[in-house]
Formats: sequence, C-alpha cells, structure tokens
Amino acid sequence: MKTVYTDKHKLRDAKIEIHEGGLVAPFECPRRAEIILERIMETGLGEVVAPDDFGLDPVLAVHDAGFVEFLRTCADEWAAAGFGGEAIANCWPTRTMNSPHIPRFIEGKIGYYALACETTISVGTYEAAVASKDVALTATALVMNGERAAFGLCRPPGHHAASDQFGGYCFLNNAAIAAQYARDTGAQRVALIDLDFHHGNGTQQIFYDRDDVLFLSIHGDPMDAFPHFLGHADETGTGAGQGFNVNYPLPPDTPYAVWKECLDQALARIADYAPDLLIVSLGLDTYEHDPISFFKLQSEDYTDCGRTLAGLGLPTVFVLEGGYAVEEVGVNTVNVLQGFDEAAS
Repeated sequence: MKTVYTDKHKLRDAKIEIHEGGLVAPFECPRRAEIILERIMETGLGEVVAPDDFGLDPVLAVHDAGFVEFLRTCADEWAAAGFGGEAIANCWPTRTMNSPHIPRFIEGKIGYYALACETTISVGTYEAAVASKDVALTATALVMNGERAAFGLCRPPGHHAASDQFGGYCFLNNAAIAAQYARDTGAQRVALIDLDFHHGNGTQQIFYDRDDVLFLSIHGDPMDAFPHFLGHADETGTGAGQGFNVNYPLPPDTPYAVWKECLDQALARIADYAPDLLIVSLGLDTYEHDPISFFKLQSEDYTDCGRTLAGLGLPTVFVLEGGYAVEEVGVNTVNVLQGFDEAAS
C-alpha cells in the first residue's frame, strides 16, 4: 500500500492547548506523524510518495470561503492586534447570543469560527492544513486511478472541522474534502466510516442532508466524550440525507469485542449501500492507553480491524485522524494497514 506524506505537517507545531483546566503541550504533535512514518519504513509497508498540489477548489467545495480566508490570516491578525502567544478563542456565540454578524476584530472572529477553545492557531497552521488536504486528495486520486488502497498520513487531522468551524486539532476536513473530490471525479456514491474515538462532528455536519455520501461513526458516547454536542444515535440525517448518517456511541471501557460488533453492523450497512469508494477516517485513539480516550482496544485488534475492512472488497482510502499514545501510534496504524493488505491480497 502506498503512503502519501509531506514534511509540511511540521509547520503545525503549536506549543499549548487547554486540557483539564491547565495549559499543556498539545497531544496532537509533529512526533505523531514521524513515528507512524518510521514504522511504515521499518515494516516495508510500501512506497512513500509526496502529495500533489490540488489548489483550493476541492476545499471550497465543502468549506465556507470566509472560513478558509480566516484560517489563512488568523495568526497574522492575532499578532497585528498586539496579542502574544498563539491565537486562541476566549468568547464565542452561545445559545443565547446567536448572531449572523461576523466580528471584524480577531478576538471575536476567532470565537465565531471556533467550535472549541482547546485548539490554538499558530504560525504555520494554515500551510500545514493545506498540505494535509493535499495528502488526502493524492491518496484518493491514487485509488480513483486504480490502486486498491492508499494511506494519507494527514497531519493536522480533519474530522472535527465543520464547513465553517475549526477545533479538536482540526482545521480543514481532509476526509470530507476527499469524499467530495471523489464525487466530483466520477464516484456516484461514497461511504465514509469514522473509526476515531471522538465523533466526526464536522464530517456529519457537512454531509447531513445528502444521500450520495453515507457517513458512519463509531465513537465514545458524546454524553461522556468530546465533542459532546453531536454523535448521538438518533442523529440520522435530514432531507435527502435521512437514514444516511449512522452513529454508534459507546460507553467508557468498551472492549474490542463490543466495538467490533458495531464495526460489523456498519460494514453491513456499507455493503447494502454499494458505494464506489470507501474512505476511512482512521483514528487510533481507541487504544487502551490513549491519554484522552476511554476505549480498550489493544494493538493486535487493529490488525483484525484492517482485515475486516478489506472484507468489503472496496477501493479504500485511509485518512489519518487522531491517536495520541505516541509511542504506540505507529504500531497500531501500520497494523490496520498491514491487516488490510494481507486480507486484500
């Protein structure tokens, strides 16, 4: 399996995030991608290729233009206002202050576009996010052009990014951009399954009223886990999208056997949908020792997960999302991909 990777991910090198009432070093850090790449090279998974430049048209197909421009200028506007450190939201439109007006001043503007305040925007964030979507798009193009599968080693991740909001370490929604690109280049139907511990709220929001992209997510119950306000089982889509959004919220300490039951149900739903392409938002924060999650998957479980995904027999794009037990994230990621390759061969 080919891996798409770029060193430009290192441009996203934030120094702080808000966690449990304090400022800590971000769990989403450059070392994550480096460890995964090292494991790919150690195991001989396959060729590592650089991404092509797809420009902004695929981004603007799913994201609001004003939001994209905000991401581009945020760090500079923050500095121009005389603020130190990294740009971080400290106010936002709450349920009782829902206004259509976007503030001019950066303090209000960042709050308008933030869905959470744990994630800062640092110098280089926008450039890294643009490079990350090119990684996802290149992997998708490889599969659309005949590869059985490809892995987009995307960093920063993307599945929390909505059409006009960032947060949860995500700025541009790589998987959603890839799904729309696939639709625009010949796929009639796309299935997108999110296996990250955290619900893919951004992906859900982008496709919620559509039936040409089936979205499924297996994740920690939002009553207990970030992002808290989306991801319930009764969220099934609206309009044309009714029935094409499927959530599997699971409780703390969920073991692989229970998680796998949901995976099997999700894959049966995908098989019935008969898509032309499968996109996997691959989060490894379901691991038992992940520092910000509460599932109990073990390293060997990821190999079985990969084999199970291959059983669909679909052209498949893997897009990296979360996974923060840094020393194990390489093993767990490659286990999925090797398991897939073994079963698909």
